[in-house]
Amino acid sequence: MPPKTAKKILSNKLEDLSAENFKKFRRELVDRKDGVKMNQVEDKDYMVVSEVMINVYTEKEALKVAEEIFREIRCKQDADELVEEAKKAGLCSAAEGSSEEEHFVDRHRTELIQRVTTVAPILDKLLKAKVIQNEAYDEIMGLRPSQNQMRMVYGSVQGAGRSAKDLFLQILKEQQPFLIDDLMKK
Repeated sequence: MPPKTAKKILSNKLEDLSAENFKKFRRELVDRKDGVKMNQVEDKDYMVVSEVMINVYTEKEALKVAEEIFREIRCKQDADELVEEAKKAGLCSAAEGSSEEEHFVDRHRTELIQRVTTVAPILDKLLKAKVIQNEAYDEIMGLRPSQNQMRMVYGSVQGAGRSAKDLFLQILKEQQPFLIDDLMKK
């Protein structure tokens, strides 16, 4: 039997949740503010929610996000089972596995610094999400050229942690889709 896909693992675990815990899961997913919108998951079933997560995040990232949310809503057994199934399928979802994996924005830091030329819309979204503060926003906007702006953005995102990097990647996917597509192929 072929190994399960990330989507199958995720939809199976979401299906196992009680109605109340599934509601909590959807609420936490939207509260993360890193890509999933309320209208994408509100009143939707487990299959739609898993599909949305796979589309918004990468497969591995969707499993990691699901694991984090399971733990946040106190569904530790579901989180542990998700990790175990992901390992059996050869997918990395556990925090201990993903911490060893270099984040996309770290792996492609140099190219992103060189190739992202329009920084203002990215900054606007980071400010709105409270990843950066007004002072940092003003300081970055005052820098020239765009490469210096991106270096400063990296410093701010780096200091805010992995979830900020995830949000930064989501913003880059929206603002620079062709560049991110190109880098994902490498």
